[in-house]
Amino acid sequence: MTTGLLTLRRAALPAIGAVLITVVLAVQLLAGGGDFVPVAAVDPCSVRSATSVSTGMDGLSERLVLLGLDRAACRLGVTREALLLQVAQQRAAPAAQVDALRAGLNEAVDLMKQSRTLPPASELADEALERSDLNGFLKAAIRALPDSVINQAVKTDDVLHRTVDNLDLRALLSNLSNPDELTRQIDNAVTDAVRQSIEARLRDLL
Repeated sequence: MTTGLLTLRRAALPAIGAVLITVVLAVQLLAGGGDFVPVAAVDPCSVRSATSVSTGMDGLSERLVLLGLDRAACRLGVTREALLLQVAQQRAAPAAQVDALRAGLNEAVDLMKQSRTLPPASELADEALERSDLNGFLKAAIRALPDSVINQAVKTDDVLHRTVDNLDLRALLSNLSNPDELTRQIDNAVTDAVRQSIEARLRDLL
């Protein structure tokens, strides 16, 4: 009796599987799956917005890197994804990639300025001070400065351009094992450099 039940169950499994597959396919078709076409790679030369779940300097750096990689890929005639894979698979970045990335990042700064998505320096000042090693007295004195004074003396686009020009991009592009690591390292480098630049400018105001 038990053997008979096992035989029936085994025989029924293919039929059950076929029914499940049919149901899944039907759901996909009803949802429009019958019109599936491969997703085309996004043209890196098209100006697209870059968003980030992070805020402050971290979010600013992420947007800068995403836009910068697009502009660099456009200059090189490849997609952003292809560029990241190329960089991750090579031992040393050729001069063309380094130059394209630096130019792309600088172009990204200009695009964000034109679209008015660059935060004023006063919005980044508190974060820069929190991460700095300035003594409490200097931090308090800087925080007491009006936003207008900070924004007049410290231009966010100028800070970012200086940051990009001073980055050791060849080192960042070398010895990377995957695209995510590349993006993360550039994000971290840009964030640290922006913080240090803003901190230095704020200190000069006193």
